[in-house]
Amino acid sequence: MKTILHKANTRGHANHGWLNSYHTFSFANYHNPERMNFGVLRVLNDDIVSGGRGFGSHPHRNMEIISIPLNGNLKHMDSMGNSAIIKEGDVQVMSAGTGVSHSEFNEASDSPVEFLQIWVIPNKQNVEPRYDQISIKEIQTKNKWYQILSPNKNDQGVWIHQNAWFHLGDFDANTTDNYQLKNNTNGVYVFILEGSVVINEQQLNKRDGYGIWDSNDFKIKSLTDNRILIMEVPLDL
Repeated sequence: MKTILHKANTRGHANHGWLNSYHTFSFANYHNPERMNFGVLRVLNDDIVSGGRGFGSHPHRNMEIISIPLNGNLKHMDSMGNSAIIKEGDVQVMSAGTGVSHSEFNEASDSPVEFLQIWVIPNKQNVEPRYDQISIKEIQTKNKWYQILSPNKNDQGVWIHQNAWFHLGDFDANTTDNYQLKNNTNGVYVFILEGSVVINEQQLNKRDGYGIWDSNDFKIKSLTDNRILIMEVPLDL
């Protein structure tokens, strides 16, 4: 088993006033040649947007873009004609493909919205742009991984053009669980949303990231109540 540790306080940081953003991997003005990606996982941004503010319309091509609100609601609009509110407990995916423009704004005027913006490099180029959004509240379970993303249209959660699987876990303190990889050639990037855990004798705390590869499975021991995002992705670009 091979691993890489990214502590929360080593991430890139940009505070634009209306946007306070932490970058696990190189993004915009944050460039770290040792942190360009984890396999096809290209961007993992932890964003806080002030009330009434947001990202104006901007284009994307050939990227799978996943948004996970952690607190508050986002207003989404795009060039495909979609207009939606993405709420805490939702997962949004957009396949940019041949090209799409979109905007994201904090729906509330008086409170911030916090969300994860994740980019995955696709395994198919120039696909027809696509938008989807689901609520995970009906599939959310306690002390057990639940799948929120896969390569398969008919599986639980949203799907993308890549052999990747995302799971969330909400675990109580003093519990232990095992994660079994879907594809043994993949790697897994673990991102701690809340709480503290131990993997391979390495303690991980809130917003720490931990990459694992050359392993079929691994155990996670919960030190406190926690919430964890697991992103299993191909390592070859």
